[in-house]
Amino acid sequence: MLDGIKRWLAGNPGQAHRSEAKAALEAFAGWSRSSQVHIRTPREGDGVIIDGKSDGVPWRLEWGPSQRPYVLGQELRIRGELPLAHELQAIVLNRVLQEAIEKAMFEQFVEGVQTRIDTETPAEMRWVVMYPKLNRAELGDLQDRYAAAASLKPWLQHWLAGPLSTALLGLKSDPATAFVLMVNRGKVTLRTEVDEASPRSFEPHLRLFETALREARRAKAETDADTDSGTDTGAA
Repeated sequence: MLDGIKRWLAGNPGQAHRSEAKAALEAFAGWSRSSQVHIRTPREGDGVIIDGKSDGVPWRLEWGPSQRPYVLGQELRIRGELPLAHELQAIVLNRVLQEAIEKAMFEQFVEGVQTRIDTETPAEMRWVVMYPKLNRAELGDLQDRYAAAASLKPWLQHWLAGPLSTALLGLKSDPATAFVLMVNRGKVTLRTEVDEASPRSFEPHLRLFETALREARRAKAETDADTDSGTDTGAA
C-alpha cells in the first residue's frame, strides 16, 4: 500500500492491475437485488457495473482495475449523489491506510523530493493531511480501526453518530486492506479492494454504503437545524 502511494506521488504510478479474466455476470443471476438493479460489463469488458437505487437515491457500483494507488488489487467503487453543501469534504478510512498516506506525504513533501501534490493527487489523499481530524475520544468505538477528517468537522461527527458507526464496525475486512468512505461535492463514494466479483463479496459494502447515504441525509438535516438555531458548525 505504502509503496503504491509513493510511486504515485513520485510521478511513477506504474501499470494498473488488470484482471486476466472477465467477471462472471452469471454469478448475479439469482441476486436478491436483481429486480432493482441493472448489471452489465464496462465497454472495455473488464469488470462489472451495477446501477441501482436506495430510498430514491440512484447509485452506481463499479468493480474492476484499481483507479487509486492505495488499492492494490481489484477495486470496488460505489457512488451516489445527495444535495449536500458543495464545500463539504469528508473522509473516513482505515487506520493502516491513513498512516501509509501520512508517511508517504511526509517523506515526499517535507523532505523535499520532487512529487505531484496537485490535482493529479487523489483528493482524499490530500484531505488526510489538510483537514481537521476526529481525535480518538471523538471517534469512540471506531478509534482502533478508523480515522476521519473533514472540512466541516461537526458534520462529520453527526454523520458518524449512530448507524454508520455500527455499520463500519460490523464490516469484516482485513485491517491492511484499503477502505475509504468519502463525501465530495455532494457525492458519497466508497472505495475498497475486493478480489472477487460476486453478490457475497459486494453485498456487505453495498449495505454499508446505503447506510452512509441515509446517515448523510440525517447529518445534513441536523447540521441545517444547528445553523438555523445559531449553533456554530465551523471546523473545530
